[in-house]
Amino acid sequence: MRALVQRVSEAAVRVDGTVTGEIEQGLLILICAMKGDTEADADRLSSKISKMRIFTDENGKMNKSVLDIGGSALVVSQFTLAADTRSGNRPGFSTACGADEGNAFYEYFAKSMADTGVPVAKGIFGADMKVSLINDGPVTIWIDTDQWK
Repeated sequence: MRALVQRVSEAAVRVDGTVTGEIEQGLLILICAMKGDTEADADRLSSKISKMRIFTDENGKMNKSVLDIGGSALVVSQFTLAADTRSGNRPGFSTACGADEGNAFYEYFAKSMADTGVPVAKGIFGADMKVSLINDGPVTIWIDTDQWK
């Protein structure tokens, strides 16, 4: 799985002008299921993200996790994280899971993230979503579970 994690002061996702998910302080997690991913990958990723110490402590050091600060997560499906830009000008997405499997992994990851104790809001898989955020820091971290194999 691939995730782009952003520390945010607030974030929201809208579909057709209607808010489908929003959070205050916490993490915006853009997530993409890749061919060959497993539920174990999703579980390990959610555990890693929930414990990642990227929030500042009283000394201004990144020493606290989203759990430590009582923050939330907004999880948004983002198949374009699978973009292959090695040739030509049009990215390829053949390494991303197909829609049905991708949706299943998206829902599984969101539940796995919630199971860590982090409140989770979501977008709508496959919808034309408008995401707004205030990136805090900015802090943006790329995670690819293939790097752990």
